[in-house]
Amino acid sequence: MNRRHFLAGLAGGAGALALWQALPGEARAAFPYRLTDAEWRKKLSPWAYKVLRQQATEYPYSSPLNTEHRKGVFSCAGCGQKLFDAKTKFDSGTGWPSFWAPLPRAVGTSRDFDLGYPRTEVHCARCGGHLGHVFDDGPKPTGQRYCMNGVAMAFTAA
Repeated sequence: MNRRHFLAGLAGGAGALALWQALPGEARAAFPYRLTDAEWRKKLSPWAYKVLRQQATEYPYSSPLNTEHRKGVFSCAGCGQKLFDAKTKFDSGTGWPSFWAPLPRAVGTSRDFDLGYPRTEVHCARCGGHLGHVFDDGPKPTGQRYCMNGVAMAFTAA
């Protein structure tokens, strides 16, 4: 369970702070690829850390991966897990790399209420890193739009 989702329903105060501090270690334990916070900070750029480990969102149109159109694979910038085949990428006009389907067992999802309404957050199935969100307004064949943060991914050309 994501710490901010869990805390969304809690009142503030010392009890909430104690739960906030306890949950990151529990969440990391659920994923096969684990690093300490210090190791993540050393491995990732400051902006990639904010997105992958703190669920931030990069600015639209800021990622070079938004205009990447070669054959290849998009992987998690945190752990290298292969996430999306370039064949599923499309221009959503949103300013973020978008895909209509992930690779099998590459990602997981959870509910996100950060904006006051429910969204579906997408995370790497291997390290739990925040990638973006999925929406039901994408193209065929799935009708889904996996709207990803480019800084959370790396691209390898085929």
